Amino acid sequence: MFLADLHVHSTFSDGQMNIPELVDFYGRRGFGAIAVTDHVVEHRAFLGKAARHLNLCLTPATFPLYKAILRSEADRAWREYRMVVITGFELSKNSWFNHRSAHILGLGVKDFMAADGDIRDLARGIRAQGGLAVAAHPVSTGKLEPQTFHLWSRREELREDFDAWEVASGTKWSDEVHTSGLPLLATSDLHRPSQINSWKTQFTCERDQGAIFDAIRRQDLSFKFYQEPVSEFERPIHGWIRRPSRARLGARPVHGDLGNVAYT
Repeated sequence: MFLADLHVHSTFSDGQMNIPELVDFYGRRGFGAIAVTDHVVEHRAFLGKAARHLNLCLTPATFPLYKAILRSEADRAWREYRMVVITGFELSKNSWFNHRSAHILGLGVKDFMAADGDIRDLARGIRAQGGLAVAAHPVSTGKLEPQTFHLWSRREELREDFDAWEVASGTKWSDEVHTSGLPLLATSDLHRPSQINSWKTQFTCERDQGAIFDAIRRQDLSFKFYQEPVSEFERPIHGWIRRPSRARLGARPVHGDLGNVAYT
């Protein structure tokens, strides 16, 4: 049994850690798999142009280096930590309006794709590469930030085009997604180290990309809230730091093997 975090960002887009740092960060914590999923934006949209100008996304020029570093770090991650590193990206269709915005994770991708075009074509393009298409944070993240609601509004139409939908993004669990009957995945959407405290997906399969993908397709998985222990160095001068306990978060129902319901 191992934990995986399949939505993680590096300095190739808007993350704070580079790829080797991410490998060590997760490897030292005993994770069995991660997917690095840096942003890819639309070429024609104003917000996409702004992201490229600020170097906050992958481009056709940077993608070959991104893949090469991930390939090298995947070898090191396996040697040092027995951890699987999956190459991914996050196709980011950003709009001024939440109901028009959508983000799609491509896991196990081989080739660069622009985020332009229809959602269905993008998801099918990811699958044509042998990857998994995942609907990223399709409902409210519970934060004061731009939201991406377009996929959720089309969920019935797109049901057959996505391999999973994020039931949790960071610390926010969505009962709405959980009870939808859609295939699920929980991730941190990590950009900075403190975001490690979040919902994660737990697997019982082999530590292998193909086995992990098969488990997602079968929904042979469960979910767990990962919480870093409070160290002596995290004590403020006056009292303890308050952190949400498992009791406050509560047990959450999750899909287990063959569609049974389990609890973490």
